[in-house]
Amino acid sequence: MNYSIDKDSNRTLTLILYVLYIIAIFSGGLLAVIALIINYVKRSDVRGSIFESHFTWQISTFWWYLFWNIIAFIPFFFLFFTGENTDLFAGVALIATTFCLGVIGISWIWIVYRAIKGIIRLNDNEPMYQ
Repeated sequence: MNYSIDKDSNRTLTLILYVLYIIAIFSGGLLAVIALIINYVKRSDVRGSIFESHFTWQISTFWWYLFWNIIAFIPFFFLFFTGENTDLFAGVALIATTFCLGVIGISWIWIVYRAIKGIIRLNDNEPMYQ
């Protein structure tokens, strides 16, 4: 066990950021934005350490999570083209809602998976990338 890594304040910060990414799904993503800002601000402090790969992992996770959440809402755009046809509107709304909930649900599972994988590697004092 490497006690110098275990007592490093960047290790604690990295763990806190992973937790923020997990609980961000309950805050409408606000905590993920806060974690991302901290990642970018503190990135230079972790350069050259095992925490650099964790920060890169977290930043990448955020941007992919944001991308998939934007994709989830694209089908709602098609509601504008349904006109006054209520049957068509109802059908498109149902499909859009189902798609949106499915993609957001999968993205929630994915972000939690990535955070837990990062926490495990952090706990083992290993970088995210070899």
